[in-house]
Amino acid sequence: MIESGMSLSSFVISVKGNIMNRLIIVFAAICFMAVVVWGDDRSTGLVPGEGFVEVIGGKVWYKIVGNGKRTPLLVLHGGPGVPSVYLRPLEALATDRQVIFYDQLGCGNSPGASDTAIWTIERFVGEIAQLREALGLKEVHLYGHSWGTMLAVDYVLNRPAGVSSLVLASPVLSVPRWSRDADSLLGILPDSLQEVIRRHKVEKTTDSPEYQSAVMVYYRQYLARRQPWSDDLNSAFAQLNQAMYRYMWGPSEFIVTGTLSDYDRTNRLGEITTPTLLTAGQFDEATPATVRYYQSLIPGSEIAILEKCGHMTMHDDPETDIRVIREFLAKIESE
Repeated sequence: MIESGMSLSSFVISVKGNIMNRLIIVFAAICFMAVVVWGDDRSTGLVPGEGFVEVIGGKVWYKIVGNGKRTPLLVLHGGPGVPSVYLRPLEALATDRQVIFYDQLGCGNSPGASDTAIWTIERFVGEIAQLREALGLKEVHLYGHSWGTMLAVDYVLNRPAGVSSLVLASPVLSVPRWSRDADSLLGILPDSLQEVIRRHKVEKTTDSPEYQSAVMVYYRQYLARRQPWSDDLNSAFAQLNQAMYRYMWGPSEFIVTGTLSDYDRTNRLGEITTPTLLTAGQFDEATPATVRYYQSLIPGSEIAILEKCGHMTMHDDPETDIRVIREFLAKIESE
């Protein structure tokens, strides 16, 4: 209705003004809702950085890298007693997703207690659950390397919720089989080196410089072939918790005398229903033949053997290693 004294043109202008004001209010409300939703989405991700989490026996250090929105990747390093710094090449995956590293209790930035009573595979497996709960990791991809694959497999066999996939890099899923493979790999070395290793093993003088020198020849063949070793790899070995390594594993990669000597999960690999990728190097201590055997036992699993690589595929060929893992994770997320 046109009010008294108002012209038709004034009425039209007034109506247009009211409609415009209402449109502005609606638009502002929509923008506000969009900002709230966007903010909520961002809040689901962890803030990149470092910190500590309380676990049984002490505190473990963790590091979160990246802002990628896809399902995070939780990384379990090798050892036991070797810190996670050597896995730094995996940070390249943080363009897609957050990558979460941590040092298991007793090594690196998580020195912890020296009580051997807590150096058990069960406590280290429990550590994974405690870290996930503390960080609110409801959904994760799980990556394990070497000794970390033992932890990853035992953890998955407990049927935890929210594990989207499993990457087993250079897996150690049967220590008796690992020892047999190590004997075969030693047999390829020159006779003189084999004699040195054999003699010091019998005499229990594996701390001698002669033995350590022979060990390094083995390591350059089957552990990390790319020379020179990276600063990260050298740093990891410099920080190795020798007491833990010897107690749980032994004096070297190819002499297993510790508490893990009987570890074997081959009879349970068929229980794994999580999508799984196994990787290994052509010259890996975890030999391609053995890794293919593990793969045959895990239903629907995939395998990738990286040419010219040893046990440390992430150092010997980081580009291929990252590509293989990235493609596998993307495939799982697209299904």
